[in-house]
Amino acid sequence: MKALILNATTKEIEEKEIVMQANSVYTFFNSILIDELTTLKDHILYTDANAISEKKEPYFIGEQLLVGDALILGRQGFEDADVMISKEDLASLVNYDVNEFYKTVLDLLSATDLNLYRTFALKKGEEEITLNSEWVLYTFNIADSKTQEYFIEELKKVLHSKGDATEYMQKMAGLALNAMA
Repeated sequence: MKALILNATTKEIEEKEIVMQANSVYTFFNSILIDELTTLKDHILYTDANAISEKKEPYFIGEQLLVGDALILGRQGFEDADVMISKEDLASLVNYDVNEFYKTVLDLLSATDLNLYRTFALKKGEEEITLNSEWVLYTFNIADSKTQEYFIEELKKVLHSKGDATEYMQKMAGLALNAMA
């Protein structure tokens, strides 16, 4: 099966033929904790869920924050397939320019087991909204510098007191949702 491999450290994209078996993705990352992202239409992006704690390089594909290497395959229904996007088209979507807010927060989160993409539900009025920590970071990244400083300082306090980073992200998501009212 034709795949694209994005090496976050070297910033290179390699096209490679791989044999997909039940454990291929886990073997590729040498990990059993894998994130599956559907950032690209008709594709699946596999990333190592341990990448933050291992302080791997962050980058964006479109507006989606990813950390560490990515294995990209096509997706037909629920089945993996040959990758359909070209190396050149993928390269045009990748942005390695990650600002200080993201870098600082990811560095702080490296001491936690937080998963950026694990979803949680919050209520806004009568509506239940499903969000994740990646959305929280995106939302606070577009906030003003004082709000970003507040976010970072409060995160430091939570981590210093051995608090739960996931609970903190849920709290910040609630604040962001209320601010959008």
